[in-house]
Amino acid sequence: MEFNTICVMGLGYIGLPTASTFASRGIKVIGVDANPRVVESLQNGHVHIYEPGLRELVSESLASGNLIIRNQPKPADAFIIAVPTPFYDDKKADMRFVRSAAEAIAPFVRQGNLVVLESTSPPMTTCGIVAPILERGGMKAGEDFYLTYSPERVLPGQILRELIENARVIGGVNHSSAEAGRDLYRIFVKGEIILTDATTAEMVKLMENTYRDVNIAIANEFSRLADRFGIDVWEAIRIANLHPRVKILNPGPGVGGHCISVDPWFLVEAAPDIATLIRTSRQVNDSQPEFVIRLIQQVLGKDLHGKRIAVLGLAFKPDVDDLRESPAVDIARHLAAKGAQVKAFEPNKPDAEIEGVPAVDSLSKALEDAELVLVLVGHKEFRSLEATQVVKQTPARLLVDAVNVMPAEAFKQAGFRVFRLGVGHEL
Repeated sequence: MEFNTICVMGLGYIGLPTASTFASRGIKVIGVDANPRVVESLQNGHVHIYEPGLRELVSESLASGNLIIRNQPKPADAFIIAVPTPFYDDKKADMRFVRSAAEAIAPFVRQGNLVVLESTSPPMTTCGIVAPILERGGMKAGEDFYLTYSPERVLPGQILRELIENARVIGGVNHSSAEAGRDLYRIFVKGEIILTDATTAEMVKLMENTYRDVNIAIANEFSRLADRFGIDVWEAIRIANLHPRVKILNPGPGVGGHCISVDPWFLVEAAPDIATLIRTSRQVNDSQPEFVIRLIQQVLGKDLHGKRIAVLGLAFKPDVDDLRESPAVDIARHLAAKGAQVKAFEPNKPDAEIEGVPAVDSLSKALEDAELVLVLVGHKEFRSLEATQVVKQTPARLLVDAVNVMPAEAFKQAGFRVFRLGVGHEL
């Protein structure tokens, strides 16, 4: 199957790299987003998200004319839905964006077209939600047009490389749809392309992130146990991992991002009577920020009102600008809500405006009048900090390291009292 024009619905962390990668291969791509600020920004050549290499790729794609940005879809040979799938406060999937995208493209889908859902979704979304919307005009999915599910499986910070090199799962509503999806992604994918059915592909994506979530949960629970027993969880993990069949992950302040912190809930929603381990793991990771706050209270006292805290890092993981579902943001908000005078600095998004989080645009501003320095994300900017320089920038002499990236001995020699998540005593 040949593709001359592709319409990509949603220009976020997955849609924009995908659209630009297709455009870089000489395909005409219509990039569509419902957010007028995103559309205007891209039309003016400004990229609204940070991902290594993305700004250059988008600029080249726009300059070539292969990528055009619109607020409405247009006819194409293939349509890719890459919109967000968040959840409501009760942890139920919010599928409004997927439905809206499917409804928007439905009038343009013609005989022989391919529609791909990339958005991470609960099982049966492709067959149970997208297909019925597209079939309202009288055509049948798998017969008159092709319909597949192909989840993104990339790591923020390495998206452009992994889009091309990672294995790609194509789940069709029938085999001919899966083959059409394979033909589309062969345009740029160098990794293995695996064909299956749509619901299996949906399940694969959820399984991958749920597996990670469960493993992080046990590491986080180990950190709480170590704190209770008065030992160093980082030392215990290092020793345990010497066993050839053990690989315990590192604990941290929680789990964030739009995948691992969200996807397991889709399985809990779909089968609440079965997914008990998955639910418990989610509850452990969702409550980990509370454990960090208790550690801070052990250091500063239970009453945090008026306490001056420099929060270093707001992203959900190191060296990205993605703040979605970030436990660091959650911790900063809770500290501010408890009356602490918070100054948060995110080096990858210094202009971040986050409701409930007082943010500053430089490290020096965050440190200048702090009494406690709280490291929540292991960004390279923080990993490279010299204790002798930090001590000159702040009156703080208390350091709480929630991610084990600060050299404790160096900071102790510089005059800091050092505390680390998962260590039941001062270092």
